[in-house]
Amino acid sequence: MAEEGGKGLGLESWLLVALIVTVLMSGTVITLVSAGKEVVFSPYEETEEVTLSYQQITDARSSYGSDEGGMGYSIANTMSTPMLVNDWKEPHRTLLIITAPEKPFDAAEASALHDFVTKKGGKVILASNSSNAQPVADLFGVKYFGDPVVDPYRYYEMQGSDGNPLPSDARRVWAASSLTRNVTEMQDEARQACTEEQVMSRDVDNCRLPVLFHRPTAIQVLEDQAETQRTVSVLAAASTPAFIARADFNPDNIANPVLGDGKTGLIVRMDYPVEGVLDTTVGGGQGQIGVTGSIVFVADHSVFANHMWTWEKAELTGKMQCDSPQYEDRDAATCWTTDSQGIDQGDNAWYGNERYFTALVASMMEHDNTELSAPVAFSFSSFNVVFDESRHVAGALTMPFTEAVGAVVLLTSDGLLKWLIGMNLFALLAIAIMVVPEKENWRHVFDLTRFRERPTKLDPSQYQRRTREALLSKVRQLHDLTRDEFARKSPAEIMQMVREPRLVELVSSNRVYSSDELREMIPHIRRWGK
Repeated sequence: MAEEGGKGLGLESWLLVALIVTVLMSGTVITLVSAGKEVVFSPYEETEEVTLSYQQITDARSSYGSDEGGMGYSIANTMSTPMLVNDWKEPHRTLLIITAPEKPFDAAEASALHDFVTKKGGKVILASNSSNAQPVADLFGVKYFGDPVVDPYRYYEMQGSDGNPLPSDARRVWAASSLTRNVTEMQDEARQACTEEQVMSRDVDNCRLPVLFHRPTAIQVLEDQAETQRTVSVLAAASTPAFIARADFNPDNIANPVLGDGKTGLIVRMDYPVEGVLDTTVGGGQGQIGVTGSIVFVADHSVFANHMWTWEKAELTGKMQCDSPQYEDRDAATCWTTDSQGIDQGDNAWYGNERYFTALVASMMEHDNTELSAPVAFSFSSFNVVFDESRHVAGALTMPFTEAVGAVVLLTSDGLLKWLIGMNLFALLAIAIMVVPEKENWRHVFDLTRFRERPTKLDPSQYQRRTREALLSKVRQLHDLTRDEFARKSPAEIMQMVREPRLVELVSSNRVYSSDELREMIPHIRRWGK
């Protein structure tokens, strides 16, 4: 009888169980953390809930894309992690928009974005009012303060849905913003509003546009980390008396820092010259050209939100133009059309942030690169605008997928991590090989001594019959007889072959043996024939 004992789980099974448990626990934890959260700042989330729809950036996607009235850029998104930016096709013709990062960037992601801008000539707009953007900002010598800016001189007014004015809030900051130049270095041209024709023709060096912020923080360029090969421009800043509400909203509290004239940045642009980028040259063939890598830090992610993007939705949500009577009752605070450093020439109405940020993106792209082939440079569809879908607040259904993809990309994109993973897999394989026993050659073993170990495998009433069959099988094999030859033998001939009295009695008699008697009989059967 062959032994059929139960076996425990092997190493491979335990590893599989551990993997499944880890995946299930990770997915459950991520789902629980994301439960109750609504998707906001998504370029694709279409919702009938009005308040949530105002917090999406679908209008910005339409403005940049090929929708009616759009700029015609190719629109894409990344669901995993910004670490993939350097693997994209034509990175120098690609602009990545990151809005409202809910979690901080890790060092590998920040390094990938830095290389994307400074080595690949890529373009990035990072809009956040929290310190989650700080790991990226650190590599560019920029500081995000994280606390809101309070500007007692430059804030806009709003009214409620009932038409009544809302209480004034100095955190609702406006800024007369440049597009390509440091706003503190502009002269009389700073008073000129950019016309629609200037925006369309990308002639925006000598004009400004108003930008409204919801709850901006402050951005400061750290001079001790300045790089010589880049151009840094503070495109928008709060007024000189503006302070950062680190402790409270009291301007006299020394715990609330005042950064000074032009230092409380709201929009900061950095341009890096990048040489040796492969693309279609003026002659039509492939060649190396010089491009400009650009990154723009924005102190508030809400500048891209639907309720700030177009005047139609901004008006519905209570924003007011400078000619509103509500501005006339203010003492010191001004509007962008009346401020001494504002915009008082041309059409200086605010049409939503759409006009400014579409003009900004166009100025960052390589449309005016004289080394680039004209059919490519003038074709907006040859350029890409990518929205980062891995950072903003997401729902419980999409967050586990996003986190899983991000983890896979993170583990496979870093060289050191890839080596560590490979070495661990090799070690696990080696352990699995060592613990797997070699398969023994199969042989049929008659083992009649282990009745009690297998109570469910053998009926006790069959012990005597099986013992007799085992003895007869040994007799047949000893005399080298086939089963048919042995079956033709008479009982007398079989007893003559056995000869030993106790075994002859087992073969010939009908007496019922007890289990103990059979156990005593087994050694005799084993010794028989030797």
